[in-house]
Amino acid sequence: MIDFESVTVTYPDAPGPTIENVDLHVPEGELCLLAGRTGSGKSTLLKCVNGLVPHFTGGELTGRVTVAGRDTRLFPPRELADLVGYVGQDPVSGFVTDHVEDELAYSMESLGLANPVMRKRVEETIDLLGLADLRHRPLAQLSGGQQQRVAIGAALTAHPRVLVLDEPTSALDPGAAEEVLAALHRLVHDLGVTVLLAEHRLERVVQYADRVVLLPSGLAGAPGEVLAESEVAPPVVRLGAVLGWASRPVSIRDARRLARTTPVPPPGSHLPAPSGVRPAGFSTKDRPQDSSVAATPGDGASFPAGRSVRPAEPQAPLLTVTGAALRYRDTTALAGVDLTLARGERLAIMGRNGAGKSSLLWGIQGTGDLDAGTVTVDGEHPRALKAARRRKLAGLVPQQPTDLLYLETVAEECAQADLESGAAPGTCRTLLDRLAPGLPDALHPRDASEGQRLSLVLAIALTASPALLLLDEPTRGLDYPGKTALATLLADLSAQGHGIIVTTHDVEFVAEYATRVVVLADGEIVADGPTAEVVTASPVFAPQVSKILPGYLTVESVATALAQGSP
Repeated sequence: MIDFESVTVTYPDAPGPTIENVDLHVPEGELCLLAGRTGSGKSTLLKCVNGLVPHFTGGELTGRVTVAGRDTRLFPPRELADLVGYVGQDPVSGFVTDHVEDELAYSMESLGLANPVMRKRVEETIDLLGLADLRHRPLAQLSGGQQQRVAIGAALTAHPRVLVLDEPTSALDPGAAEEVLAALHRLVHDLGVTVLLAEHRLERVVQYADRVVLLPSGLAGAPGEVLAESEVAPPVVRLGAVLGWASRPVSIRDARRLARTTPVPPPGSHLPAPSGVRPAGFSTKDRPQDSSVAATPGDGASFPAGRSVRPAEPQAPLLTVTGAALRYRDTTALAGVDLTLARGERLAIMGRNGAGKSSLLWGIQGTGDLDAGTVTVDGEHPRALKAARRRKLAGLVPQQPTDLLYLETVAEECAQADLESGAAPGTCRTLLDRLAPGLPDALHPRDASEGQRLSLVLAIALTASPALLLLDEPTRGLDYPGKTALATLLADLSAQGHGIIVTTHDVEFVAEYATRVVVLADGEIVADGPTAEVVTASPVFAPQVSKILPGYLTVESVATALAQGSP
């Protein structure tokens, strides 16, 4: 169905090819997963399938790409639209209408389908992806995850024979991701649709894949065999390596079977004794000042001098939110949220798409609206401050980080961040190298991958060394090493007394990063407690390792226990 023959793609002014000498055959009715480090060329390869490369992106493509016999050099994207459905990393950039139903119907209108056919397919897609509650909503009022589901639905309504997806679950909560992947699995097995997708959260996708292709090497084969040799393997595969399993399972079920015969020290202190999740409304001041908010420094990197959090009494919270409420027309985003955050605490906010997580972050930072309630950060009200002071008090990295990039090169963005923050020259670049090593100074930020752009915006925000750092879905586009680097960097910040709040659906990152977890539902806090207690209380939020070896959260904790003989 999809054939790459010695394909090389080189963009103008690039130091070398983005993908080189790729040979790949994806048969009809197969789900093929692309894996690789951030910037390894996954998005470029996907764009070759529907002709966006080179017809839209420019650059030079050598070799040959064919889809069902059509050569993509001869057929531009509009002439492949009946055959290939494509959903990019940024679904918003692909929207052409204002409302959900209109967007679902647009591709069919472009193909000239009859109204009864369009109506039937829209209803089928709404049921398939659980979009019934969103069908009449404006796209601009949806959360990032809801927009992603609509974009996938818009591609499905045309009934393409090939579906190309670039990180299709990156903004989805765990439950929604399972629904989408189960739907794709049915399309592949029941209707023979060919699916080619790239994803960094391999723990979600790999069990559905028939084959994995690793970039830039081009190594292809069974998922367990290929990922066993990769540095971007999901936790279940890495756990197999730590425990010495000859075969590398990619599903929780297979890993649990192997774990029954593998001696592992009891978890002991790796998981607090079950005491119940702290009820909503529990205040930080009610918690003993113990290891639950302690931070472990990473590699010892320092942050800009003169920007540390001003000292205060040990019991004084860095952040206090009281009665935060917000409505968007008929939708309640926040319903009287009360929240406190201690200095040095690393908080993860989780919940379904549309639960109010992003609205809460914007309200805390001061740029977003609140209908009611108050917010204080280090004794000040962010909304009343000028932008420069607010940036040093509460820095926010939004879900769409490219909105903050406006200069021509990576070097210019870094230099401007140093200047605006009053930091020493090179500070931003040093932070960027910890998150995305080797990003060229001369590269235009818009030409970088999604993960590289996110790393750049994170470095810009961190340059100001804000007292409170707010990150909205910061792991979208980041590979596993990138997430580990981010977790280490945030641990360094918290060790210096900075407070950090991350909203995320990435349960594996939460297990590695957070000291505390809050769960939002319909704008209200429904759970608040130490990470181990909250995430293991629900199979939806539990990381892979805890499902295989109860009591452990990460592969690293298992490796430490094995090395010590006991925790």
